[in-house]
Amino acid sequence: MFASSDGRVRVECRFESDTLWLSQAMLCELYGKAKATISGHIKNIFEDGELEENSVVRFYRTTASDGKNYQVQYFSLPVILAVGYRVRSPRGTQFRQWATQMLQEYLIKGFVMDDERLKNPPVGTSAVPDYFDEMLERIRDIRASERRGYLRGREIFSLAADYQPSLKETTQFFQTIQNKLHFACTGHTAAELIHKRADASQPHMGLTSYKGEEVRKGDVTVAKNYLSQDEVSELNRVVNMWLDFAEDQARRRQQVFLHDWQDKLDQFLQFNDREVLHGAGKVSKKMADEKAQAEYSQFAEQQRRLKEAEGEKDIAGLLQWKKEPEK
Repeated sequence: MFASSDGRVRVECRFESDTLWLSQAMLCELYGKAKATISGHIKNIFEDGELEENSVVRFYRTTASDGKNYQVQYFSLPVILAVGYRVRSPRGTQFRQWATQMLQEYLIKGFVMDDERLKNPPVGTSAVPDYFDEMLERIRDIRASERRGYLRGREIFSLAADYQPSLKETTQFFQTIQNKLHFACTGHTAAELIHKRADASQPHMGLTSYKGEEVRKGDVTVAKNYLSQDEVSELNRVVNMWLDFAEDQARRRQQVFLHDWQDKLDQFLQFNDREVLHGAGKVSKKMADEKAQAEYSQFAEQQRRLKEAEGEKDIAGLLQWKKEPEK
């Protein structure tokens, strides 16, 4: 789990339900403290309401050194970490230093990675879960996000000989690239997706993702918010492949112009057996935004009425409860 002055601490763990479990004896070994001390910390953790005992404690049948089977109490990872923050010992101090370092890296960088674990995945019949594919999927999603993709694309395309960020043509260029990528994965441009799928009569107005707890006006003009999970995964893969290809082209420092990048994208999509968009599509961004905003106005009014009706129902129930005579 963390390095100690006497070498890396190695404790045999039980993996189940996507977490690890240690017995009290293992916790004593991990933190170098007596059984009574560990028991006291665990008792305080539950009494303070820091953790719910039923969700972090399990009993497993274990064969002891005398050959007999016993029901042994095991504690899951949240308990292991909570004890580490309370215990006073050299290893407890080392644990807190390690935990602080991990938290600091997360707060500064936005991520923490165990490089060695990812380089050496579990093999054979190991019960240890491997989250490498999940990590790749999340990285693809982040890299293909609209803002991240725009920033990375701007870095690459700024190497074009005729790139000038203030020009209207440059903005149109980015819209063209985005539309070609959307079309390759869905058969529709970004504007066509919004115009086709924005629907006040549908749950969440037809959106499959949005920032907050409910749909906001700013969510309805983002094409990616209307994609199904399969479409999002496909778009993420294509965008990531395209960015890798574009980065490789840019690193060669060959003189290119913005229109060359459009040609290269068409060639890239054709090579990967994807549909290639010719032209700007059937729906303009202005038309799509107007349709989405009109649908949102209807949707917001429906939601307002629904909330009012629910509020009136709650008030009526409260008044009825007050009228009931005491028994």
